[in-house]
Amino acid sequence: MASLKTVFSLLFLISFSLNDSLTSATKTPASVVRETPLLLTYHNGPLLSGQITLNLLWYGNFTSSQRAIILDYLHSLSHPINPIPSHQNSSLSPPSVSQWWRTIGKYVVPNSQNTQKPAVLRVGKQAIHSSYSLGRFLTRANLSSLVRTLARPGSITLVLTAHDVNPEGFCLGTCGHHSWVRLPSLERAPYIWVGDSSSQCPGLCAWPFHKPAYGPQGPSLVAPNGDVGSDGLVMNIAKLLGGTVTNPLGGGFYEGEEELCMEEVGLCMEAGSACVGVYGKGAYPGYTGEVLVDELSGGSYNAVGMRGRKYLLPALWDPQTHKCETLV
Repeated sequence: MASLKTVFSLLFLISFSLNDSLTSATKTPASVVRETPLLLTYHNGPLLSGQITLNLLWYGNFTSSQRAIILDYLHSLSHPINPIPSHQNSSLSPPSVSQWWRTIGKYVVPNSQNTQKPAVLRVGKQAIHSSYSLGRFLTRANLSSLVRTLARPGSITLVLTAHDVNPEGFCLGTCGHHSWVRLPSLERAPYIWVGDSSSQCPGLCAWPFHKPAYGPQGPSLVAPNGDVGSDGLVMNIAKLLGGTVTNPLGGGFYEGEEELCMEEVGLCMEAGSACVGVYGKGAYPGYTGEVLVDELSGGSYNAVGMRGRKYLLPALWDPQTHKCETLV
């Protein structure tokens, strides 16, 4: 996987090139960007569908408020709600988290449209490891051992590490990853790990709620729930959930070299990672695109969840339109 530093450096070069090419006031970055063709193809493996249990393991110290932000997002995925009207236009309701998740339901195994059910996520068991039992530096083997304490057939295990935990590769090449572990039954159970980057690398893993570590230094957005770490966690969880459901074991939907992508699940472009940095219409490198802003808090968002909680969620690649589809 290309390092995050490399990715942000490339984004900077692209953005610099675009700015240099704007010779009239009528040109905009969106008008001069040439979209690179992208096609996520199916690789003959299983997808996750139907009822799926999502077990959570909190490693390190998380406040009750931080857990509530993340749990409300997860509960909102498969629970249609009637969002409150936006402050910007009281006659229109902003999109919901469950609307965002519907794009994942468009990923189906060829010739199974009438039999494959959309993935419905339900939060299951939770475990809180606040004692740092394996220390504050976690290897991939440590993460796998933590996953096995909760992993069950038909489930996804989500491991979240606190701001003072440094998992292997964190902030150097990744904000999180998804993979799988082998259970005693020999079944393979998918898992996701995401780290709170608020004190280690917010410019890499919590952008746009923090100034980017590399590239154009535009103003950062206000986190919709007032917590850069937790709102950043939600963005990365969202991206990896999309990839896990549509490519749980390496044989699902992705773009990239098959041998490489099968060896390291989640390494190649997937439903969420294919649209990095895109949150609203008109997005380009260094700019999220048009998003909603709460007039009371100033928080930026594009989806509303349970209890009216607001989130900024990444665009997902739509297998029907072959584009990164945004909610706003």
